[in-house]
Amino acid sequence: MFSKFFINRPVFACVVSIIIVIAGVLALKNSSVEEYPQLTPPQIVVSATYSGADAQTIADVVAAPLENAINGVENMIYMESSASSSGDVRINVYFQIGTNPADAKVNVNNRVTPALTLLPDEVRRYGVTVTERSSTMLEVLAFYDPSEQMDVVEMQNYVAINVVDELKRVSGVGEAQALGTKDYAMRIWVKPELLKKFNVTTAEIIAAISEQNSQYAAGKMGEQPMNLGNPYVYAIKPEGRLKTVEEFENIIIRAQKDGNFLRVKDVAEVKLGGASYNISAKFNGKEMVPVLIFMQSGANALAVVEAVNKRIDELKPNFPGELTYDVAYDTTSFVKVSIEEVIHTFIEALILVIIVMYMFLGNLRATIIPTLAAPVSICGAFIGIYAFGFSINLITLFALILAIGIVVDDAIIVIENVERILHEEPDLSVKEATTKAMGEIVAPVISIVLVLSAVFVPVAFMEGFTGVMQRQFALTLVASVCFSGFVALTLTPALCALILQKKESEPFFFIRWFNNLFSISTKIYAAGVGMVLRHVLISLVFVGIIIYAMVKLLVLTPSGLVPNEDKGSIMAMTTLPSASTLPRTEADQDFIASIAKKYPNVKDITQITGYDMLAGALRENAGAFFMKLKDWKDRPGDENSNFALAAALNGQLYGADRNSMTYVVTPPPIMGLSLTGGFELYAQSTTGKSYDEIRADMDRVTAKANQHPALKLVRTTLDTDFPQYKLYLDKEKIKMLGVKIADIFTVLNSTIGQYYINDFNLLGRTFKVYIRATQNYRDDPNDLKSLYVRSGSGDLIALNSLVRLERSLGPDSVNRFNAFPAAQIMGEPNTGYTSGQAIAAIQEVIKEELPSGYSIGWAGSAYQEVSETGKGAQAFVFGMIFVFLILAAQYERWLMPLAVLTAVPFSVFGALVFTYFRGLNNDIYFQIGLLLLIGLAAKNAILIVEFAMNEHLNNHRPIAEAAVEAAKMRFRPIVMTSLAFGLGVLPMVIATGAGAASRHALGTGVVGGMLAASTIAIFFVPLFFYLLESFNAWLDRRGKKAQTNEVNDENK
Repeated sequence: MFSKFFINRPVFACVVSIIIVIAGVLALKNSSVEEYPQLTPPQIVVSATYSGADAQTIADVVAAPLENAINGVENMIYMESSASSSGDVRINVYFQIGTNPADAKVNVNNRVTPALTLLPDEVRRYGVTVTERSSTMLEVLAFYDPSEQMDVVEMQNYVAINVVDELKRVSGVGEAQALGTKDYAMRIWVKPELLKKFNVTTAEIIAAISEQNSQYAAGKMGEQPMNLGNPYVYAIKPEGRLKTVEEFENIIIRAQKDGNFLRVKDVAEVKLGGASYNISAKFNGKEMVPVLIFMQSGANALAVVEAVNKRIDELKPNFPGELTYDVAYDTTSFVKVSIEEVIHTFIEALILVIIVMYMFLGNLRATIIPTLAAPVSICGAFIGIYAFGFSINLITLFALILAIGIVVDDAIIVIENVERILHEEPDLSVKEATTKAMGEIVAPVISIVLVLSAVFVPVAFMEGFTGVMQRQFALTLVASVCFSGFVALTLTPALCALILQKKESEPFFFIRWFNNLFSISTKIYAAGVGMVLRHVLISLVFVGIIIYAMVKLLVLTPSGLVPNEDKGSIMAMTTLPSASTLPRTEADQDFIASIAKKYPNVKDITQITGYDMLAGALRENAGAFFMKLKDWKDRPGDENSNFALAAALNGQLYGADRNSMTYVVTPPPIMGLSLTGGFELYAQSTTGKSYDEIRADMDRVTAKANQHPALKLVRTTLDTDFPQYKLYLDKEKIKMLGVKIADIFTVLNSTIGQYYINDFNLLGRTFKVYIRATQNYRDDPNDLKSLYVRSGSGDLIALNSLVRLERSLGPDSVNRFNAFPAAQIMGEPNTGYTSGQAIAAIQEVIKEELPSGYSIGWAGSAYQEVSETGKGAQAFVFGMIFVFLILAAQYERWLMPLAVLTAVPFSVFGALVFTYFRGLNNDIYFQIGLLLLIGLAAKNAILIVEFAMNEHLNNHRPIAEAAVEAAKMRFRPIVMTSLAFGLGVLPMVIATGAGAASRHALGTGVVGGMLAASTIAIFFVPLFFYLLESFNAWLDRRGKKAQTNEVNDENK
């Protein structure tokens, strides 16, 4: 016998376990730490710039050709793009979870490169970039000057050059990005009246700068072949690019007839400024530069943040003036606190399990054995986590918490059986009793390990969001169960032979009282099983009622993806009327910040003006907020949660006398999956509708959706009411005068717009040179009369004589989805509703209100929830099938595994009851719990069925008597292991603080299911054993009778 070797060699058994512990500690030390495994789809971003163009034009001539080229790239799931009148276009391409981001980037780049020939020259000059965007943002750092003496342009460039580049080299940092548009730029501010005076155009200034601010190669002197030997070779080094304001001022535009030169400084003001001034940011009211830190895949989040902050602290003594920094937003604070809470839960669970074991085992020596065995199994799970390439995250930690109650089960079964034999056969020594006990329970222990492992085998092959979460949970649990089974067959019997004694001291009064009470309970239970067996029909009707109630509850329990969590922060998006200026938007944001400061739970406020977070575009009439809240322990209770604060701020801002709209929302439960909590979708126009028509349709949808009781804050990012001017050319006159149309738009873009000429070098970096008219020549349509273009004869022609402007309305930012014009719709479930119900509600509204010619594309977490529908049920069914097959192979019978599986509906019923009446959802955590309950319920049933079969087949007892005797014999270990497991999970059910919602979602269903399996199912498993074994016996008798008849016929 396998276990006998270790019983005889206890030191060997201890050494093996010590090696497992050491290997587990090393695996834990080398595993990465993060909130969740890699659940977010890889994202590749294609960015381009078409300065001066409107959003519609950019979408048509830049986004559309690139999207057509990218569409259908390998493993792509969907693609979205945004184009804004700021000149920027960004295409986000999302790939299936598990796709290698580096391969995805190469594949996208290979498709973008041939499409570059289809883009305007201006776009190609700016450049088209393809980058891998990590979806795991770790933190936002705020750099600011408390004295407000440092210019924000100087501050941003100092941070970008001296801080960001250093942070990019920190191990584990995937990307460090200074968010802002105030990189150094050489600004050529032309004055149109001086252009007219000196008879010069902006096109001539652009040509002069392009010519004189360029890098040329001049070759070398003395290079071979030469007739005479020359001992030296000299490189000729041109002056190269210009570097200072003075050098740009002195660029010669042309030589005058009087021998003088017309220089740039004669017609323009040259300044070293920022590339753009259409965005600003503040931290607690102080101007600041935000720096976003993203993590590399597989890195340790906590270690990366610690290393980043440490590096900044090392750089801080060299900061100029009073420049300092603060952490404006930190996702790892939630991770850190969540993991601490889970560890506390782990310790609490272990303590509760030890108390239960002591109550049932009745002596300290017996309690020590599973207490020593449990850490070995947990360390074995760490080995599994490392070997499978998993991280230490909430999913794997939840698996470890649940594993506490499971890993002690095998040890309890061993100890309880040894104690029983010592009590029933006092003549045996402890070593002999242990050997005999192991001979009886090796098969049940192996069965339990195989069943618990088999439940999760199908999950290991699942793909996508559900597959990643369930796989990490399942395989972590399987690793702990396998090591637990190994320990139960090696270390536990060895310790039993060493530690247990034949005669223990008299237990405490409480233990004696508990044992007496349990003896009475055992008799009552045995009598109850007997009654169930005597009233088969009534019992089957009761089982039918349970199954009906289970199905009904399954339909009534609302669905969801994952529970919303209090992440310790809130976000806000604000939008002013179309075409509002940046100062006006900033004033409104200052008003919002002043209100938010009055809430005691708000710690820090970061505001970004000029950025539309929903559309992902620069808009002067939009802004965004990140509000960091106080620590969870300082704001206990639901009334102090981020959800309550968001609702309160929404109500207060909605009622304020403001000419703007603000949405205060909570972060998504899984960062990187969506921008905010709630749902996100795109309505794609597949019939070529204009954006005005799309907007009208979206207004009907959002108005109807906001009236639905399950929805709130439903909005679209499409706004076609931005004041614009439509430009018309007098083409006949233009041709008559010999004016080039391209020259007209060059004049417009280099005065009213912002024209990129070329680059210059400063501080070891490359920056851009822009030309634009001074402010007082680009704020009114009448300013066109001050602009001139050169005709074919060389004369200056007033621009207002060649073009005409008409007022119009149009979009400032447009979206496309999967290569179609689209409108983005976002919303949130109303209080008391789940994300699944919200998705169903918006689908209902769209079906009623949206006309034909549209298709719906889901994005973010809604995409995952819709696409993952049914995968939980699929995993459950395959888990049942695998358990059935494993048991059939072990029992060598097809019917007997059904007796074990009859415990599963009772556990599912209990899980649904607890989940439904606590107001929780049928989400992925609940589904993970159901998978676990298959194994746990089957484990209890195995203990009964295994012994009942032994009593019937080996001891030749009648089937009914064998069933009752097995139930009676295994009642104590079943209750003990179930109670140990249930109390081990109880801390998850009553958890508070960061991450509590996820623990509630998993723990509640598991406790409910286990309670039903250990209080209801144990009465009916003997019944189904009796029915199935009786049916099997009848089949055997019938087969034997048929065989006998056949023999008799042959004899005749």
